[in-house]
Amino acid sequence: QVQLVESGGGLVQPGGSLRLSCAASGFGLGYFAIGWFRQVAGEEREGVSCVRTGGGVTYYTDSVKGRFTISRDNAKNTVYLQMNSLKPEDTAVYYCALASPQYCTGSEISPDGYNYWGQGTQVTVSS
Repeated sequence: QVQLVESGGGLVQPGGSLRLSCAASGFGLGYFAIGWFRQVAGEEREGVSCVRTGGGVTYYTDSVKGRFTISRDNAKNTVYLQMNSLKPEDTAVYYCALASPQYCTGSEISPDGYNYWGQGTQVTVSS
């Protein structure tokens, strides 16, 4: 069974931090690029970050550069999103997804090409 499970979301105050995890089961994620996306109710899903198979090539949407860090531990079959200096506008449901490496580029972080998705974890940034 192929499954992705996000965890680590919650309620934090502005300026706080969270680390999201994306754990894979039923397959090894080492051959995939991993993307983190977020979605606010009524809005389109937004690409936040992605990482290539080896972990050395990463991309971020402009709004999170310098605050978020994506990483992967293929031995643990897990990808992380460290989120620092959180802002209210970061509030969303965050999803991880898998794609072929060609879909993780600097030009865009698009849901297109991501074949497997988790169920999401809620991140709320509010005072």
